[in-house]
Amino acid sequence: MPKQKQTHIPVLLNETLQYLSPERGQSYLDVTAGYGGHASVVLKRTQNPKGAVLVDRDETAVAALKQAFAKTDANLVCNDFLSASVDLEQQGKSFDMILADLGVSSLHLDVPERGFSFVSDGPLDMRMDKKQEITAAHIVNTYSEVQLVGILEQYGQEPKSRSIARNIIAARPVNSTHQLANIVARSWPGKSRVHPATRAFQALRIAVNGELSQLSRALPIWLELLAPGGRLVIISFHSLEDRIVKNFLSDHGRDTYDAVLELLTKKPVTATNDEIVSNPRARSAKLRAGRKK
Repeated sequence: MPKQKQTHIPVLLNETLQYLSPERGQSYLDVTAGYGGHASVVLKRTQNPKGAVLVDRDETAVAALKQAFAKTDANLVCNDFLSASVDLEQQGKSFDMILADLGVSSLHLDVPERGFSFVSDGPLDMRMDKKQEITAAHIVNTYSEVQLVGILEQYGQEPKSRSIARNIIAARPVNSTHQLANIVARSWPGKSRVHPATRAFQALRIAVNGELSQLSRALPIWLELLAPGGRLVIISFHSLEDRIVKNFLSDHGRDTYDAVLELLTKKPVTATNDEIVSNPRARSAKLRAGRKK
């Protein structure tokens, strides 16, 4: 199996393996394969790359996957997870394991040119799929105040949404991550435990990539793609994602005769202190899992 990229540490790896419970010969769908951190370990246990489908919407990630898994028969797909899942369902595919590691990759955050982070200055982009037209700059510079407030409130739970929206419009054109971060910071006088732009950047990223709508539409398809006894593991990184996952699993895993899921996690599984020390981005990760009956 390929070696894991040194710059990428898969989050909750031990816990993911525990709930996926991979066995030799089993099939595997990774709908957010990224740079193959989880997939490489799962496939080492299944020894069945031909039964694996690794999906990512980012061309850079898929190029890295092609290199990493070049000597295997793993099926690599460059597409968003909703479109890829629809295609697989139409093909009549089924899988023993499905993993969705949601959110933005650490390698996205660490590359200023992708525009996901305000730590280093870069263009206001935030597209996971660089082929799509809508960027963060498009939203910031063309949306109305009402639309900006809606995005900040719905996807960022931002209490200063109106002030931030007004300040953005007054400062247009806004073209860089540092410029936007400074505009948001002016709406938050005084000191803050986290950078005041954190919620605004999260909200814009979710809006640019349609993350929550894709997740809501993909969840029932993943359930259909699971073989009987198949395990679904989902890792989320903020409360909006986790709420969608929690409600879906609860709705289909109730203690009733017609429930189609067995809940494997009554509460979300979180990272250990040791993992958080070695990988601080694991701090906000929450894992939920279910088994199809």
